[in-house]
Amino acid sequence: MRSDRGSDSGGAAGSPAVRDDDGGSRKPTLSNRQTALAVAAVVVLVDQLTKWWAVNALADGPIVVVDDFFQLRLTFNTGASFSILSNSGPLIAIVVFGVIGLIIFVLGDASKRLEAVALGLVLGGAVGNLIDRIFRGEGFLDGGVVDFIDFSFFATFNVADSCVTIGVILLLFATFIHRR
Repeated sequence: MRSDRGSDSGGAAGSPAVRDDDGGSRKPTLSNRQTALAVAAVVVLVDQLTKWWAVNALADGPIVVVDDFFQLRLTFNTGASFSILSNSGPLIAIVVFGVIGLIIFVLGDASKRLEAVALGLVLGGAVGNLIDRIFRGEGFLDGGVVDFIDFSFFATFNVADSCVTIGVILLLFATFIHRR
């Protein structure tokens, strides 16, 4: 049986006996931009599916998971984090459009995989909540963001909010690692 792993010292580059690569055993890897966009797409998908579930399953009332600590409770937030700027959906949405544009622009500079994943998490979370503002209201960009994860000691939030928070923490972590 003939093996392609052996080398022919007299072979020309590109000939079957001399390989410029690892023989095709490595899987192609995604660029950092592709990684960030893939992460963002997964976040949007999971976020929208969980919100769809929450709107349907929690319409009749909350599901108490741990008494006086954690429940799944449907709310619609027309403001920003912690319900600040209530009923300012159009202003918030315009800012989010700018943030999304900035993230897409910055993706070209993401030199580390961790940065790409972090930016993808923030991008996906921003898009997920923007979809609510666009499609869950009667007027221009005034839809309420579906929130349903409710710890008794914290604001009610959703998957998109979690991903934005985790993404920002990872970006800070990547910044400190990069400086060392």
